Amino acid sequence: MTDPAAPALAGLDPAAVADFLAAKAPELGARPPLTAELIAGGLSNLTYELRDADGRAWVLRRPPLGHVLPTAHDMRREFRVISALAGTVPVARAYVLCEDPDVIGAPFYVMEKVQGVVLRTRAQCAALSVAQRRSAAESLVDVLAALHAVDPAAVGLADFGRPEGYLHRQLDRWDRQYASSQSREIRGLFELGDGLRAAVPVTQRSTILHGDYRLDNVMVRLSGGTDDAGAGGNADGAGAGSSADTAEVRVAAVFDWEMSTLGDPLADLGLLLTYWEDPGHPPKNILTASGGGLTNHEGFLNSRDLIERYQAATGLIVDDLDWYIAFSHYKLAVILEGIHYRHEHGLTLGEGFEKAGTAVPSLVEAGRRYLDRTR
Repeated sequence: MTDPAAPALAGLDPAAVADFLAAKAPELGARPPLTAELIAGGLSNLTYELRDADGRAWVLRRPPLGHVLPTAHDMRREFRVISALAGTVPVARAYVLCEDPDVIGAPFYVMEKVQGVVLRTRAQCAALSVAQRRSAAESLVDVLAALHAVDPAAVGLADFGRPEGYLHRQLDRWDRQYASSQSREIRGLFELGDGLRAAVPVTQRSTILHGDYRLDNVMVRLSGGTDDAGAGGNADGAGAGSSADTAEVRVAAVFDWEMSTLGDPLADLGLLLTYWEDPGHPPKNILTASGGGLTNHEGFLNSRDLIERYQAATGLIVDDLDWYIAFSHYKLAVILEGIHYRHEHGLTLGEGFEKAGTAVPSLVEAGRRYLDRTR
């Protein structure tokens, strides 16, 4: 029976979740009433920390409220990919998927609460030692290379996407997404898409892609540490620099797999570099609303060293990388325009959404500059 002591909150009814877990995942032993708290930080899917009457914690993910674009925010795909990747790259343990929208109004899944911290602010990154920043950057690159080395068939993901023609289909997809959420004219956006389409590079090999790989979509932990600085994929930890400065910072889990598929691995690298700010260089400022501006501190790898480390691990040729970075600017512009649309229609929860739309024109302009470099 639903426990009336568990109050509902926007996007989630903890009492309904408690009933679902009792019926479908009794092995978790979640004892009602459950409480839930929205985890701040993400601008897309909603992430909540669940706690039961005994204080045990889990994390729940569901799509955003309203205006969910076609093919976006697929909880089943997220659940499937993190389940399949267990033991290959750091991911949270996936416990149970609910595909019945009647339970809380949308599909959702429940996963492990990973111990660690998400580096989400400049202040958190500044609190790390120089050595910790370097180890965090190296781990971030190494995990991406490890993901791209996983054989999809070996982990049951051979049918997870259609790698042939991936880049062309991506351009078509983001064109459609923009058309579905367009509320204003964005100068140069269509021209950027057309320019990318006219210069699509040849894919060297196809791998599992994350689709939104960046520093604040992973949780890090001090090596050998037991810090409890956050929860799930969107935690706001106090910073990993509270332990000894000599301890290395390593990726403990990669989150936010909603755009994962099979395709060109350089699309992931291009996106990571779009968010990346080289130490000592002027801040880009255009991506502070969506996970940029974190790595402009001594110790983080510069872009050249990041690329060289990834190339050494994967053997991929990176001559066309400017195209992938231009494409990432285009993709992010469309994503942020969709978030802007949802915010303007009152369909967002939490803070930071009001800034998403301001970055779009600058992203388009920067994307066109990178595309010009390919000619």
